[in-house]
Amino acid sequence: MDSFHERESQLYQVMEHQKYAEDIMTTTSTPGLLSETLAEKFPEVLYAITTTWIDDNTFSYEEKDVKGSGYHVSKDFFNIFSYGLVQGDPDLVLEDKYSIVISEELADNLFGTHENVIGRTLTLQHKDDFIVSGIFKGTPNNSSFQFDYVLSFEIFKDDNSWVTNWGSNGPSTFIILQEGTNAEVFSSKIAMLVNDYNEQSNVTLFLEPYTNRYLYGRFRNGKPAGGRIEYVRLFTLIAVFILIIACINFMNLSTARASRRAKEVGLKKAIGAQKGSLISQYLGESLLISLFATIVALLIVWVGLPVFNEITTKHIELVFNSNIVIVSAIIVVLTGLVAGSYPALYLSGFQAVAVLKGDMRGSFGELWARRGLVIFQFTLSIILIVSVLVIYKQIDFVQSKNLGYNKDNLVYFENEGQLDENMDVFLNELNQIPGVKIASSIGHSMLGRNNNTSGLKWEGKNPDDKILFENVRVNYDMLETLGVEIMEGRSFSRDFSTDTTKIIFNEAGIKVMGLEDPIGKVITLWEDYELEIIGVVKDFHFQSLHSEINPLFFRIDTDYNWKVMARIEGGREQETIAAIKELYTRFNPGFAFDYKFQDVEYAKMYSAELQVATLSRYFASFAILISCLGLFGLAAFTAERRIKEIGIRKVLGSSAANIVMLLTKDFTKMVAIAILIGIPISYYIVNAWLQKFAFHIELKYWFFLASGAVALLVAWLTVGFQAVKSANSNPAECLRDE
Repeated sequence: MDSFHERESQLYQVMEHQKYAEDIMTTTSTPGLLSETLAEKFPEVLYAITTTWIDDNTFSYEEKDVKGSGYHVSKDFFNIFSYGLVQGDPDLVLEDKYSIVISEELADNLFGTHENVIGRTLTLQHKDDFIVSGIFKGTPNNSSFQFDYVLSFEIFKDDNSWVTNWGSNGPSTFIILQEGTNAEVFSSKIAMLVNDYNEQSNVTLFLEPYTNRYLYGRFRNGKPAGGRIEYVRLFTLIAVFILIIACINFMNLSTARASRRAKEVGLKKAIGAQKGSLISQYLGESLLISLFATIVALLIVWVGLPVFNEITTKHIELVFNSNIVIVSAIIVVLTGLVAGSYPALYLSGFQAVAVLKGDMRGSFGELWARRGLVIFQFTLSIILIVSVLVIYKQIDFVQSKNLGYNKDNLVYFENEGQLDENMDVFLNELNQIPGVKIASSIGHSMLGRNNNTSGLKWEGKNPDDKILFENVRVNYDMLETLGVEIMEGRSFSRDFSTDTTKIIFNEAGIKVMGLEDPIGKVITLWEDYELEIIGVVKDFHFQSLHSEINPLFFRIDTDYNWKVMARIEGGREQETIAAIKELYTRFNPGFAFDYKFQDVEYAKMYSAELQVATLSRYFASFAILISCLGLFGLAAFTAERRIKEIGIRKVLGSSAANIVMLLTKDFTKMVAIAILIGIPISYYIVNAWLQKFAFHIELKYWFFLASGAVALLVAWLTVGFQAVKSANSNPAECLRDE
């Protein structure tokens, strides 16, 4: 991801470690003045910019209204990022704060063309006019930023004075370092920069290579803790497992059927063939098979890539460039050598005299080598089965867990246009719609940390401690709309005219403050807001279950309510949404009604885990299938080698059941040993994965017993087919050569 930028090697994101009483939080949020300060004071910085979070806005041109997503950015945005500016000068396109740069697609949607549109005027949110100063091609699929437009950060500054305060965070900062600059040295140089402007700061700055942010985006207590790269490593490991299982099958079947080639080896050695030439021959055969298999695999990848992209929501393409060719060649050689090494050494080691005399008794070591390989491949299969089961149970847990509020049938949409000026009237009519149980407005959607502060003081607080609270600005009736439970005190009410000076905490907030009998106590917010505690709500999950429940407070502040939420009746969603849309359009003509369901957006927080669960099922199925193919081949060969023994036993009165038991017991022992080895290994692996969640399932003994039973059942079915076939064979056919 993000490796297409021309100055990729010089491109860094400035991030923060924020130190709190018991933890260090790492964030991409930085002060709004940081980028211009870096550019002015440090000659090592070639370019520095600030970007805000993504916003959805409506653009109008003549009679056409089009929705687009974009950012407010500093003027050197297109000097830092290579987004294909096809019209306009990167030094000038954002020089004027009333200019806008749009994508070719947005231009086509608005103007019907992206040619000759520079200088045209667009209206933003039916309110402010901006002049098109540049056109860019659009964002590639492998870009972390996905946007339709960019506006000047100077406009954002005008509307949000807090962004000029060094004690406030929110925007992101990106820089291009001068060539030859040591990033680690520069990172140390700017580490305490924020303290120069804010003596109370708890921030340490550091640089992170921009291309690292997608795969290595997780930090724990100020230390790198992986990120998406863990899933890349996981699936790489699973792919290696499957390849090893396939190699084991090749080794097993090649050595098991060695007697078929014994005379060939004997004759070649008798006429002077050397061991080295035989090894080269068999390794060459293995490499040739590996080459053909790789060609078939690439064809399967080409055919199956659309399905894979749909599962992973990625846009990966199979491009036969030098990297693909080199990697494929390495895989061919390694697989061929690994799979062919043991059979080549084994076959080339036959003694010519013994072979030609027919003295081909297998050694004890050979037998146990083959059994060991079967045990090893089934151990890998059991680990995969356990992993798939635990991932499935954890995903089910996070989807069905009681979050402490009711996320079902909760719909929300943006407070934009005329809604903000007429919110009370709009909410009053919204609450009258049949199917709407209750509605209110809120600052954000309660899906992660969006607005937090450490600016709280209370009696008994250690002044040196910084404790971060989630700051949730709400309207009246919002707690009832969410469905959170009041433990002590009361909720906000219009019956009390002074409730704008009140505050409600969650349990975690009261606990971290160490307050007993909190109702009626007064806290100070940002030095000048004195707020009385009137209630305490039970803890609820407003972040993913990867995180502990953090301190939070609610307060009435309708100036920062950017979303409207409504609880609707189940079973009549379609008609209720249609009625809400009609009301919205009446209040907000020219704006598209885009709504979301809270439970659907909550599920998206676990999209990575859902993809892992889906892909793991496929990979585990492949591993089990390949293991079974090998087992099937070995069972068939074992039955063939013992065909005369089976005939004699049947003549002497052995039943079909006895014959089946005879042929399956050795394989049963091998799979049982694999289960005993695989269970503790799989326990360690899945337990380590679960620890990444602050809230997770408990590992049950039956997870492992069930996985072992599945492996054993699959092995029995595979071997049993051949065993039953042999047991029901005609003894006369088995003994006809005697």
